[in-house]
Amino acid sequence: MAYSEDHIALAAEYALGTLDADERTQVETMMAVDNEFAALVQAWEFRLGTLNQMVGLVEPRPVVWENIKAAIGHAGAPQTPLVLPETPAATVTPPPAPTTDDPEFGSAFDPEPPPSAGMPQSAEPRRLPELRQPRVVFDERNVTALSNRVKRWRGIASAATAIAAALLVTLGLQIYRPDALPNAIRPKPRIQTVEVKTPAPALAPSAQYVALLQGPNGGPAFIMTIDGATKNFTVRKVDAASEPGKSFELWLISDRLPQPRSLGVIGADDFTARPVLSGYDPDVINGATYAVTVEQAGGSPNGQPTSAPIFTGKLIETVPGASGSPR
Repeated sequence: MAYSEDHIALAAEYALGTLDADERTQVETMMAVDNEFAALVQAWEFRLGTLNQMVGLVEPRPVVWENIKAAIGHAGAPQTPLVLPETPAATVTPPPAPTTDDPEFGSAFDPEPPPSAGMPQSAEPRRLPELRQPRVVFDERNVTALSNRVKRWRGIASAATAIAAALLVTLGLQIYRPDALPNAIRPKPRIQTVEVKTPAPALAPSAQYVALLQGPNGGPAFIMTIDGATKNFTVRKVDAASEPGKSFELWLISDRLPQPRSLGVIGADDFTARPVLSGYDPDVINGATYAVTVEQAGGSPNGQPTSAPIFTGKLIETVPGASGSPR
């Protein structure tokens, strides 16, 4: 007999033990009246029986049995031997005659009327009628309910499979054909920045500028040198003696600036280097007057000269460069 998928799933769930009591009773009834369905259930039990081998046996502790006996009230009472009642003398008692007959299955025995006194007794033994097998009727509604549950789970599994397939297709399109996807889910193009290192250009000779800072008596007191490429300057002390507690401070004076700008205090060493001219325009550097004043130790307290310049000078180009002016 060919069984539907619902009957096969029902047999598998019975073998797994996932049915409730009513459903198991229904399956056992079907097994009792249908040998082929019983064989189907036994086949599932054989297939799934290997699952039991994965679970090891666990020996319960001795206290478990003591607790069971204490729960049923036999923990303290000694066990008495079982005494069977004496067997009475064998007596032959005829079976009672049935009082009523089952309207559906009939009587278990069909009694015959007692023989009349004039009729001779037959020597043949009396034969009992064959018992009728009861007709088992099972409710189709239980099978329908189980079939609906199997169909529901089958639908959920189909939906999950469809979603997984859609995700795989989308992922494949994102990798191999991103243009085929809508703009909302299309991956953004990857932008890779590549750094290309080019060799540094050869150094070109830069212009050099010199200013002789002289006093009213003539003769240079300081020599100021400016590099046209870096705008760094160096002050060389030539003939200038500082007073105790005083400092020489260098200033840049230009008609393009509202007030003199300090270039820092000239140190006590013979050479003082500063990079402070990098923020000035080349025209301001070339046309400015550079002056030295005597300030208190550490320089002017307010950022402006506190005394008249004692040494001044302007830049002159000593080494021509490629551009002809400091950059």
